[in-house]
Amino acid sequence: MMFRTPTLRALGLALLFAAGSVHADGLAQLKQFMDGTRTARGSFTQQVFSKSGRKPQPASGTFAFSRPGKFRWIYEKPYAQLLVGDGSKLWAYDQELNQVTTKKLGQALGSTPAAILAGDNSLDRNFVLKNAGDADGLEWIEATPKAEDSSFERIRMGFAGGQLKAMLLNDNFGQTTSLLFGQIERNPSLDAGLFRFTPPKGADVVGE
Repeated sequence: MMFRTPTLRALGLALLFAAGSVHADGLAQLKQFMDGTRTARGSFTQQVFSKSGRKPQPASGTFAFSRPGKFRWIYEKPYAQLLVGDGSKLWAYDQELNQVTTKKLGQALGSTPAAILAGDNSLDRNFVLKNAGDADGLEWIEATPKAEDSSFERIRMGFAGGQLKAMLLNDNFGQTTSLLFGQIERNPSLDAGLFRFTPPKGADVVGE
């Protein structure tokens, strides 16, 4: 799920880390994350499954975030792409196309995985949250966006051992994006420069 497709994939977007008891349910672990995690960094792998059954193309990369509102999401394979939230704007840079897309961060975060990754603690404002049971060794929660114009129908997050292991995102195009997270470092000291972006010389800039 790359940024060049019709739906914002941040979130790409999307990324959490929770500290808590292995026996805590998903909502309890989510609350512990929101209350106790200000920064994080780690790695991810991603696949997008379409309704047509087309073979998914894997993607991978790294991320970092500093709540609220700042994040850096890097796709390293198969295409070099970068998403940066600087606290006021979202910047998306497609290296192959040499194109930058930008929009106000508030609009981008309202009902996307980024709202959970780098937003404040007011998840109930944008999502209906509920426990979704256990499966595949993970405790799951389900987040349903309240906004009618959200790009996503629902987001599921799976926890184990006190940290997020997986996310499943169902979008309005019938696609399911699977994100698996590698080792996540919680509350590291992060360089503020990670969350600043200047469009490369000669790049085509689209948006606000």
